[in-house]
Amino acid sequence: MTAPAQPTDAGALISQLTTVMAAIIRIVEEETELVRAGKLTDAAKLEPAKTALAQKYVADASLLKNSKPLLGKVAPDQLDHLRRRHDEFHALLQINLTVLATAHAVSEGIMRGVSTEMARKSAPQTYGASGQHSGPKPGASQPLAVSRVL
Repeated sequence: MTAPAQPTDAGALISQLTTVMAAIIRIVEEETELVRAGKLTDAAKLEPAKTALAQKYVADASLLKNSKPLLGKVAPDQLDHLRRRHDEFHALLQINLTVLATAHAVSEGIMRGVSTEMARKSAPQTYGASGQHSGPKPGASQPLAVSRVL
């Protein structure tokens, strides 16, 4: 869709952007719930649809930005509604990003713990000059490979 030239086009653009935003919101809410439930594989399956909708959203938002003066004149109520909806959308994205960052931090902590334990078990059990048990040297850890297929 090109920048609107007439009021009917302006309304169609706002409607189209609202529809795309609603679809993204549904996917982001579903992804957030799946990640919170620990169903990361199911959440990852949403990525292609989320990416396609995000691209469509960016394209439509750019058209809207270029048409803002016209939209303010011909559809001020719709534009205000869209602004409010966008603010809600922004808040939802912040929650989603927080959930994703938490899941990432937890999984990274688990991987670091596994790596540390493997390094500890593979290092020889020795005692230092003071008679105290010496742990593995920081460089003694082995690379850790993970298979995503279970």
